[in-house]
Amino acid sequence: VAKDLGLQLPSRSDRGFQIVSKGRAQYFSLHGKTGHLVTAERIDREQLCERVQQCVLRCELIVEGEM
Repeated sequence: VAKDLGLQLPSRSDRGFQIVSKGRAQYFSLHGKTGHLVTAERIDREQLCERVQQCVLRCELIVEGEM
């Protein structure tokens, strides 16, 4: 994510990052040292999308500070 946004890794510590998704469960987080998007908890496809052939989880990344 940091690479896609063109952010230098050392400058990431100055910024606040937040991953937001609908619902109570937060399935994704941002790895502190690499800036990679990672799963924050187990994702159960059958529970989330039991009757849907294509399962999509949407989330938003909020970056605090000036870009």
